[in-house]
Amino acid sequence: MSTPFSPATRPLTPNEARVLATLMEKARTVPDSYPMSLNGLVTGCNQKTSRDPVMQLTDAEAQEALDSLKLLTLVFESSGNRTMRWEHNFQRGVGVPDQSAALLGLLMLRGPQTAGELRINAERWHRFADISSVEAFLDELQNRSAEKGGPLVVLLPRAPGAREPRWAHLLCGPVDTSQQACGGHPAPSLDTPAPALQARVQALEAEVANLQATVRRLCDELGLVPGLTSMSPPGQD
Repeated sequence: MSTPFSPATRPLTPNEARVLATLMEKARTVPDSYPMSLNGLVTGCNQKTSRDPVMQLTDAEAQEALDSLKLLTLVFESSGNRTMRWEHNFQRGVGVPDQSAALLGLLMLRGPQTAGELRINAERWHRFADISSVEAFLDELQNRSAEKGGPLVVLLPRAPGAREPRWAHLLCGPVDTSQQACGGHPAPSLDTPAPALQARVQALEAEVANLQATVRRLCDELGLVPGLTSMSPPGQD
């Protein structure tokens, strides 16, 4: 049995994390386009939505990341008719169940999130029954034994004014609270002006993200297009 990938031994780079998480996302959300070509993968990596931070990877940078991930057995090539395509091997390579893989993929793509945000954002990846089930998998990832590769997530200190603490992944190595790994949000410092205002803004941003995800989910269910408020429900003129 092969040893699972351990970020303590060899952390992922931000580019590798984005490429890997994009493959994980597309496998679940657009299976008809999966496995992915390099061109499609780069487009997915550089999306302006559902990405934190927004990145601009080149074909060469994405290919370099794929080559490195292949050596780690986290991705593999899948021959197409004419174009080489790529698949992820995250669950086996890291040694986690599908539910945990979904949470880790979202954390790599969208940055630190609360358990509630993760449950909403995971709708198209895996439907969790409630927040408690999300927290149970997060706790399992946080308390992962060294024999299995060590912890893969960490619960961040709750920001002033925030109602819930956020979780961050450790696949890119230990999280620096002043500049979180793989492009996470910088943590507030004592030197930051107007800390109460900053905390309020962060709390509002989290609420807006929750509302946006809920609206997108409801629009998908009702067959509506977000932003077209004048559109009538199906069957009505």
